[in-house]
Amino acid sequence: MINVLLGHMSFVGPRPDVAGFADLLQGEDRIVLSVRPGITGPATLKYRNEEELLAEVDDPEAYNKDIIFPDKVRLNRLYVEQWSFWRDIDYVWKTVFK
Repeated sequence: MINVLLGHMSFVGPRPDVAGFADLLQGEDRIVLSVRPGITGPATLKYRNEEELLAEVDDPEAYNKDIIFPDKVRLNRLYVEQWSFWRDIDYVWKTVFK
């Protein structure tokens, strides 16, 4: 919350990923780096059980790299491109009450 108050983060936006993954963004996908990272957002909500998903696969590192990360990038890119105040309210609502 302190980072939100200081303006370093927002309540809703692309969540910062593990170190090194932002470097993999190329072309139009880099748009997700143009906004402040958020506490919650579409990818955060979809993958709120990410640890459980990774625990169920034989190669969690490969699954994250090949499946989860590209989907998070897609969701976060759509978030930036289609941003609206009401969607942000919806993401906050789903974060708190789901």
